[in-house]
Amino acid sequence: MQRQSFKEAILNRRMLICVFTGFTSGLPLYVLIQLVPAWLRVEGVGLAEIGFFALIGFPYTWKFLWSPVMDRYTLPFLGRRRGWMLVTQLALLVSIASMGFIKPDLSIWTVAYLAAAVAFFSASQDIVLDAFRRELLPDIELGIGNAIHVQAYRLAGLVPGSLALILADFLPWHTVFVVVAAFMGVGLLLTLLIQEAISEPSPPKTLRDAVIEPFREFVGRKGIAAALLMLAFMFLYKLGDNMATALQTPFFVDLGFTLTQIGSVAKAAALIAATVGGLLGGVVMIKLGINRALWIFGVVQVVSILGFALLSVVGANLWLLGFANGFEYLGVGLGTAAFTAFIARATNPVFAATQFALFTALTAVPRTLANAVTGLIVESVGWTNFFLLCTALAIPGMLLLFKVAPWNADE
Repeated sequence: MQRQSFKEAILNRRMLICVFTGFTSGLPLYVLIQLVPAWLRVEGVGLAEIGFFALIGFPYTWKFLWSPVMDRYTLPFLGRRRGWMLVTQLALLVSIASMGFIKPDLSIWTVAYLAAAVAFFSASQDIVLDAFRRELLPDIELGIGNAIHVQAYRLAGLVPGSLALILADFLPWHTVFVVVAAFMGVGLLLTLLIQEAISEPSPPKTLRDAVIEPFREFVGRKGIAAALLMLAFMFLYKLGDNMATALQTPFFVDLGFTLTQIGSVAKAAALIAATVGGLLGGVVMIKLGINRALWIFGVVQVVSILGFALLSVVGANLWLLGFANGFEYLGVGLGTAAFTAFIARATNPVFAATQFALFTALTAVPRTLANAVTGLIVESVGWTNFFLLCTALAIPGMLLLFKVAPWNADE
């Protein structure tokens, strides 16, 4: 495949659109996981009740169930993708702004219903934004485009996770939520100014086709054996990585680090390294392609887990804490950049919404399993053996690269 120059790949309108899609996609999620818990706690809601709010994240895992509807039906305005973008973004603006007018101590269930609505509209927006981005980007730009999207997604967390909390010291909560909701205007502006990525879309003819054809097309294009190998790879590639980071904060506490040290050193190193890794990964993929990036970045992912194993042996060394966590999240950023581009490439633009939603839901399963079982494993074998196990569990995904992304294969 012909390679683009760095200038051609970075300095184009498509990359700017990826910045906007990332920001508008990340904002509602961080409202739910950062702003809402802080608001509830300040308003006197108990920790147990706040903990149950994690269940509102189910729409992000099950979004593939209604993605065929968004593939099949085109709304009577703005086009196949932009129509759905406008509807979900308006719904998010209204639902986020409405939350601050509720008194959680008097009506916690109303807050829960509204938060669930935000999660549903957010997951639905992700479906259509992922599909639009797949249609927008040529294969050669999938790496850098998705890397930029992911980094803008993370940076969006600064609005509900930082700006909103600062404003809450000076303004009433309903004003804070209205200000945060107004940032959805970034997405609305994007939707109104861009054009459809595909000028003459060919949606499935029936809803039945929208449900069945994405699976049939994927299996038919790859063959049953290759399709199963690819799905296994999506499940396994980041399994060890997800397990290694699932209990990182309790791990640091057990080693004897103070909360201030964890917050200032470990978390800062993670944020910087993941951001640098994601953007660096996108740039490297311009030259190497997705397949070779998966190999190189996968090796970094595997080796970086051993940094935690070393830290578990050495103990509370502040310099090693920063290095180990930074190295681990450099691997996270690099691996995520290549992995997201691989998933996008595996989709057919005709069925992008359903296939992308299904693949991303599949990749969320290891993260869910990791959060569920890692504590039991650590209690049984200890931290050092746990991280060695995580390293071993990262190997099968790497071995599948021989089949799903050979080093010298054309991309």
